[in-house]
Amino acid sequence: MSLTKPQIVATISEANGFTKQRSLEILEDLLEIVKSTLASGEDLLVSGFGRFCVKEKRRRLGRNPFTGEKMSITPRRIVTFKCSGRLRNDLNPR
Repeated sequence: MSLTKPQIVATISEANGFTKQRSLEILEDLLEIVKSTLASGEDLLVSGFGRFCVKEKRRRLGRNPFTGEKMSITPRRIVTFKCSGRLRNDLNPR
């Protein structure tokens, strides 16, 4: 099961004694910072957690899986995530 935005808001609220409305504002501000940073093409590093990287995908030829017809896939940007060593160790304790 995925962690949802309301669950994150409730956790922030309980951990810090903020109202749920204030916790929602904090979360929305954080997400807006993340989105605007990535949209501008910058990478985002959160120490101890990981790095979000914006990668450029070139135009390439592909194939429609239903019809088999060749098609052009337009260039685009994608976001990748690489977890930090600390997070990796927390996920896979020895």
